[in-house]
Amino acid sequence: MRNYNLILRMALSAALASLTGQAAAVTTTSSFSVTATVLTTCSVSSTDLGFGNYDALAAQALDTTSTVSVQCTLSTGYSVGLNAGIGSGATVTTRKMTSTDSATLDYSLYQDNGRSVVWGESGAAAVTGTGTGAQVDHTVYGRIPTGQYVSPDTYSDTITVTVTF
Repeated sequence: MRNYNLILRMALSAALASLTGQAAAVTTTSSFSVTATVLTTCSVSSTDLGFGNYDALAAQALDTTSTVSVQCTLSTGYSVGLNAGIGSGATVTTRKMTSTDSATLDYSLYQDNGRSVVWGESGAAAVTGTGTGAQVDHTVYGRIPTGQYVSPDTYSDTITVTVTF
């Protein structure tokens, strides 16, 4: 019986040794979420609008343009408003550049090349668009009407561009 037990132990040891070499790997898994929030955002930049030299006796108004560039996230609706400026008594219909001696020179800003739609601060007077992710350029059409008899000087104004989104 003793030999039998010894043979049985040896057989069991051999069986166990062969099982550990062939044992299947045990695995376990987990998962995690990946998230991000894309913010609704816009940025704006603009170029100066320089009329150059104004001649009150000229037969035609003095016209020029500048650009307001807007970049908004995809599908973001926005409007671009231009305030009346800082000239005393200015409105969005009649803006005023001021000289060093406080004289004023009237001018207007428009949404269209025909200079028929005034560019104002909000609502229908503002320019609207939808973001594409790329920069969108909007032309500002400026005009100084003829027949303004003002003192020779340098005249200037500052317009604030506001993008609402």
